[in-house]
Amino acid sequence: MDGRTGGALKSLGAVLALQQLTHRAATLPEPMEELVGLRQGSSGKPVTLQELWGPCPRVRARIRCVLEWVKEKLFRVDEDWYFLAILGVLMALISYAMNFAIGRVVRAHKWLYGEIGDSHLLRYLSWTVYPVALLSFSCGFSQSITPFSGGSGIPELKVVLSGVMLEGYLDIKNFGAKVVGLSCMLATGSIVFLGKMGSFVHMSVMMAAYLGRVRTRTIGEPENKSKQNELLVSAAAVGIATVFAAPFSGVLFSIEVMSSHFTVWDYWRGFFAATCGAFTFRLLAVFNSERETITSIYKTSFPVDVPFDLPEIFFFVVLGAICGVLSCVYLFCQRTFLGFVTTNRYTSTLLATSKPLYAALAALVLASITYPPGVGRFMASRLSMEQLLDSLFDNNSWAWMTRNSSLPWTAEPDPQNLWFEWYHPQITIFGTLAFFLVMKLWMLVLATTIPVPAGYFLPVFVYGAAIGRLLGEALSVAFPEGIVAGGVVNPIMPGAYALAGAAAFSGAVTHTISTALLAFELTGQILHALPVLMAVLVANAVSQNCQPSFYDGTIIVKKLPFLPWIRGRKIGSYPVTVGHFMDCAITTLAKDTPLEQVVKVVTSTDEAQYPLVESTESQILVGTVKRAQLLQAVHAEPACWVAGQQCCLQDLLAGGCPMEPVTLQLSPETSLHQTHHLFELLNLQLLYVTERGRAVGAVTWVELKKAISTLTNPPAPK
Repeated sequence: MDGRTGGALKSLGAVLALQQLTHRAATLPEPMEELVGLRQGSSGKPVTLQELWGPCPRVRARIRCVLEWVKEKLFRVDEDWYFLAILGVLMALISYAMNFAIGRVVRAHKWLYGEIGDSHLLRYLSWTVYPVALLSFSCGFSQSITPFSGGSGIPELKVVLSGVMLEGYLDIKNFGAKVVGLSCMLATGSIVFLGKMGSFVHMSVMMAAYLGRVRTRTIGEPENKSKQNELLVSAAAVGIATVFAAPFSGVLFSIEVMSSHFTVWDYWRGFFAATCGAFTFRLLAVFNSERETITSIYKTSFPVDVPFDLPEIFFFVVLGAICGVLSCVYLFCQRTFLGFVTTNRYTSTLLATSKPLYAALAALVLASITYPPGVGRFMASRLSMEQLLDSLFDNNSWAWMTRNSSLPWTAEPDPQNLWFEWYHPQITIFGTLAFFLVMKLWMLVLATTIPVPAGYFLPVFVYGAAIGRLLGEALSVAFPEGIVAGGVVNPIMPGAYALAGAAAFSGAVTHTISTALLAFELTGQILHALPVLMAVLVANAVSQNCQPSFYDGTIIVKKLPFLPWIRGRKIGSYPVTVGHFMDCAITTLAKDTPLEQVVKVVTSTDEAQYPLVESTESQILVGTVKRAQLLQAVHAEPACWVAGQQCCLQDLLAGGCPMEPVTLQLSPETSLHQTHHLFELLNLQLLYVTERGRAVGAVTWVELKKAISTLTNPPAPK
């Protein structure tokens, strides 16, 4: 073969190879950039042609390495951080959107009332029909979706966090019912005199439960009840923080109200989520040009140099005692009236058959009383809840500003002088404040019985501010030149007493101390930390010794399963042991029990589980067996039954019927306090009592509650 022939063959081979390569490239499913090559000076690792020919390959490779490092570090962080941040930001967006929409509806109502004309009939109808329609729609819509949407939701949440699962309470469909119902209720303004916090806490917990379920499905990890409770408590803190923009008091209030025991490890969860929520909530106000910067909601201007004199501490303590006594009156009236409404033949029938009608009637009564040209003129009914607090926290003395002067009744409240709404020339400032306290007491009691989504904290906060304001105005008149201390005269500031009264009364109603911190976060000043805290402590001392809290009282009236505290830690409670109140009549199943006897026990009782003992003679507790699994095993017809042999429980256990071990037991000598701590800390429902290994009894919530009630209300001696 000559050189020409060899060259032609080589050219032909090259053409065929090129055609084959082209054909392969055409048949490839991926684009041409998926071809790989080697970069000059590389270690042999192939790269795509796009990377090989792209601009700045070294810079892009370094950026890719940095992104991979960041990705690795982010996924090393616990996913709870992302979960809590998303929860806080999401609830802040929802809270701000609700406030935005509610504000527009309230302004529309005020515009309609102002433009309706001078006819008293038309003005009355515009004032009353609006809240009646909104409240009846709120009740009807929310109740049609789920019956759990009414009320505050915090009492039920306490029950859930104590270990008792209420069916359907945390469903996401309940969230939508709460959003619509709460928005319509708040759109009525201060006419109904209800707030937002309780229901929004419920909404936050529902959202946390839903996100937790999504997170569990995404990651693929098994459900953890303990971790779920930790996240739910953090969600409660988020609900409070996104309503008042108060992260610190939100966490502490949720701990005091929601849980009996709180681990220190969970602090960062609550504070992180609450801070994210509160920061986003206030940041949205800045973005919407409502505020120039992130500030407190109810900003005050108390003097910084000498905020109060030392002798005034006595009056702050007196204010705490007054708030404690009045809180007991309110708690007793609210619990009694709520029980009357639920048990009375007429009201209970109305609530069972037509809740919207009951809500409409209650709204009509409240709106008629607050009608401004009528009785509402004497209780500043034209002010919203926020405006009521703004006016009550004013540090000027209204009694001195209205002395020897007559203020005009304007067509609309003056935003710069909201306190004008509290003045009436015939009954003075003291008369309007006293009338407000008397009327709002029973009006608030009535409003708490309306089955609509609502919060009950802000109304009692405003009510306490009015109590403090009344005392502050009286002191400013009694000491016109101020209190002399150390040769220096300082005037009385009624706004400081209003701040202390708000914290003391709301703290006494809810049995919490964190309301003092909430007052400081709401106003942005901590000058009166000592007197406010003393007033809150005194009010709680009076209230906790006389009445259960608002939420505990609701649990009692609704008969929800909840373990009460051993109030007062009485000396007589310490010698009480499990042997005094345990249930000795327990049904045990021994391994050698004949199967016929097992069937008889299972069919004649309705207990969820039975204590399993080693033998009928020894009664040594070895575990528990559930009733449902026993029935399933019996229906499966064991092999010994088929063969006609004598069967016993041991054969069912050997055949696959599961037995659960008893990891925690009580002794008859265990004290009542220790048992109470175990049930609260571990969210238990039942514990068996053993003596030297033998099963001798059981303790459930029923026995514990009976023992505690016997200590609180001992039977009369015969």
